[in-house]
Amino acid sequence: MSERNSAGSSGAEGADHQPWSAGAGRSGRKRTVTYADAGVSIHAGERAVELLKSKVKKTTRPEVMGDLGGFAGLFKLNTQKYKSPILASSTDGVGTKLVIAQQLDIHDTIGIDLVAMVVDDLVACGAEPLFLLDYIACGEVVPDKVAEIGAGIADGCRYAGCALLGGETAEHPGVLRPDEYDVSATGVGVVEESEILGAHRVEIGDAVIAMRSSGLHSNGYSLVRHVLLGAGRMRLDTVMEDFGRQRTLGEELLTPTKIYAKDCLGLIEETDVRAFSHVTGGGIPGNLVRILPEHVDAVVDRSSWRPQPIFDLIQAKGRIEDVEMEATFNMGVGMFAIVSSDDADRAMAYLTGRGVEAWQVGEVIEGTGQVQMVGQYTRG
Repeated sequence: MSERNSAGSSGAEGADHQPWSAGAGRSGRKRTVTYADAGVSIHAGERAVELLKSKVKKTTRPEVMGDLGGFAGLFKLNTQKYKSPILASSTDGVGTKLVIAQQLDIHDTIGIDLVAMVVDDLVACGAEPLFLLDYIACGEVVPDKVAEIGAGIADGCRYAGCALLGGETAEHPGVLRPDEYDVSATGVGVVEESEILGAHRVEIGDAVIAMRSSGLHSNGYSLVRHVLLGAGRMRLDTVMEDFGRQRTLGEELLTPTKIYAKDCLGLIEETDVRAFSHVTGGGIPGNLVRILPEHVDAVVDRSSWRPQPIFDLIQAKGRIEDVEMEATFNMGVGMFAIVSSDDADRAMAYLTGRGVEAWQVGEVIEGTGQVQMVGQYTRG
């Protein structure tokens, strides 16, 4: 696994070495400037790595070679398992959901969001996520905070069945405030060439199966913050009765993104899956359209489900039009599966057995490559 260098792209001075300067050794002169004087602590970065090691080890797979601390992560792909293996890659971040985590000083779930955004894009083409590498940039490396973020990433990798192969923690004083950070990750998966999913497999008569989201997931938070925390002047610690169980607004907004990777891979084994659509930025219409060939439409019946109360709150507080809501948020559906009509019942039963709320939301009909949103959402 690759080493986390807290100072950026190249582990600079060692922890026990002073930087060289032309005036070094001259008596009566001011000491030379150190990296710490510039705001970067190598010691803090090393401490963060140590705190993360046990979590990272729990994500290992048999193909992982080496250990945390190398310059590159090594992964031995089992080429005997495939006739024609195709590598798939995806990269993403979490967006301004990070702001909520920083305001609440809760950092152990944002990594789950990060992993979800990457691995559920990988599985959309039928690829098994193999490994992930993360990048954390912060204004100041606080080992315990970095360890919390990393622990969430490791948890997400375990849920997805992929290895956390390595990462980087960069300290950017003067660019980010001490309490600010951003995260991103890149994942790699593999799929047999003949088993790649997508629009080329979708046929008229196929069933469209919806999988319920855990909430907002990781999209639309700039609009959420503007509507609820800005113009709406709501507090994150406000208990919202509609959310149930004395749940606060902040807790709802930090609900981790659902990771569907293992559910989708299992569904491929059990049924005739044509394609998956991961619902992220662009909402249901903007993502489902990406897996439709030009000669079909997908009909989605809104009346087949009720979006979570958070969507009603956002729409009411912001007086947001329906079309804008659907172009920004997942509206309660995090993933779609298009399956053979003969396998629709089996698909829903399989997902339900895995604890995923799933239902048939529509079908594929003759058309022009569009998503037809029909009916009205169930309310109340």
